[in-house]
Amino acid sequence: MARLSWPVLLAATLLGSAASAASNQPVFVSGNVFHVQACAAVNAPGYARCHAHIVTDSTGAHLLNRFAQNRFAPNVAAAVLPQGYGPTDLRSAYAVTASGSSSTIIAIVDAYGYPNAETDLAVYRSTYGLPACTSANGCFAKYNESGVKGSYPAQNTGWSQETALDLDMASAMCPNCKIILVEANSTSFNDLAAAENKAAALGAHVISNSYGGGEAGSQSFESAYNHPGVAITVSAGDSGYAAGPQFPATSPHVTAVGGTSLTRAAGARGWSETAWADGGSGCSKVYAQPSWQKDTASGMARNTLCTMRMEADVSAVADPYTGVAVYAPESASKSAWMIFGGTSVAAPLVGGVYAVNGGAVSYGSNPYANVGALNDVASGKNGSCGGTYFCTAGAGYDGPTGLGTPKGAAGF
Repeated sequence: MARLSWPVLLAATLLGSAASAASNQPVFVSGNVFHVQACAAVNAPGYARCHAHIVTDSTGAHLLNRFAQNRFAPNVAAAVLPQGYGPTDLRSAYAVTASGSSSTIIAIVDAYGYPNAETDLAVYRSTYGLPACTSANGCFAKYNESGVKGSYPAQNTGWSQETALDLDMASAMCPNCKIILVEANSTSFNDLAAAENKAAALGAHVISNSYGGGEAGSQSFESAYNHPGVAITVSAGDSGYAAGPQFPATSPHVTAVGGTSLTRAAGARGWSETAWADGGSGCSKVYAQPSWQKDTASGMARNTLCTMRMEADVSAVADPYTGVAVYAPESASKSAWMIFGGTSVAAPLVGGVYAVNGGAVSYGSNPYANVGALNDVASGKNGSCGGTYFCTAGAGYDGPTGLGTPKGAAGF
């Protein structure tokens, strides 16, 4: 018997799992599932919030993925895996067959400390049969924002959950790559920029950033996201088009990654995608449009609507209803399997594809030169914008999904 698509099971059962304490975050709905933001909202200029969402019950309590869905998966291979898309699913959906090289470093930049990062990552990788990635074998390393292996910042559970997601997605797409985690002291862009610069100095080929904030005052931090030859991926946001453009996704030196809803489908690809309703997009009010960005859509000439930097450039799965399995902190002292969504899934996933390719990187221009190596996402929307491509997916470029999603690694 074929394994059912996990969103169908999730909608039918809400995982049938125990729930942790209710979150104090607002509860959102995607499809038939509830979810909350992992990180608290930040309203102050110069600060960022992570873009991870966690599937919950209607009260906001985390639904802990304790394999209760096994009764729906009679074949043993499916029964031993947690609910949510895993590496095999994601690599199939995006036609990524190579596993990368140990000479390639993926850096994850997040705020605050995560004491169990290495041990939680080991659970994810061993569960899915990925090679061990530890400090002992040289695959994994953790640093503070000054580049020291020690004196880490205090733990924040929400940001630890974000970090777990990022580490797991990078592992899923590039299992042979080295991974370094650089922990910023706080959510201020001053600290995040310091961590970003340190990640580049440590030799990263890819730096993944799953956070964002308003553009106001961001110019003084933008240089931290300008590292020639390094692929810097940034999540586009998780509050829809109405939230406005997000920094650092609007930096002209990064690849801004939007969100999709990913489901299995008939046909040669075996998968189908639409724009995620809560993914970010927008026209920058601060940053000029780089020469390589071609936002032609629906027959319109370039720059007819947005003469500034437009987000997103590309996209990947982000809808919590079609979310991914992650082994992450349930609390400060305990970890568990959970389901995650948000463009925080998409940014490290695309970062992993850049790492698999391992080739030359010219800021975010590479996908624009290789559109044939992308799956165009032509339906869905993330808000109200008069039907324009700012928030409405269509053939060619659009704000919510950019040029589309990976179809192998050649576009990156």
